[in-house]
Amino acid sequence: MAYDEELAERIRVLGEDEPPMGEKKMFGGLGFMLDGNMAVAASSTGGLMVRINPDDADRLTAQPGVQPFEMKGRTMNGWLHIDPAQLEDDEQLSKWLTIGIDFASSLPPK
Repeated sequence: MAYDEELAERIRVLGEDEPPMGEKKMFGGLGFMLDGNMAVAASSTGGLMVRINPDDADRLTAQPGVQPFEMKGRTMNGWLHIDPAQLEDDEQLSKWLTIGIDFASSLPPK
């Protein structure tokens, strides 16, 4: 399954006021990169991947439609998957975009 192009466009529009992000196709999805670090991605499985501080995982996964991101059956520490139903309006998407950008901004450039 390819990534959701409508979601990718919404990320571009909402990210216009954020630091400039590059785009990179990977694992069938489209990653949005900040200084070489992925912040968020339109996932190939639908929904949004968000890079987070692993210390925040328990608090964030307590929200509906939010779970640890899994790849090939392995849980990826520091990554969440946000169900498409939790991204229906721009306020919801913007919240997750900010979380991903804030964490990616805290990392050293690659």
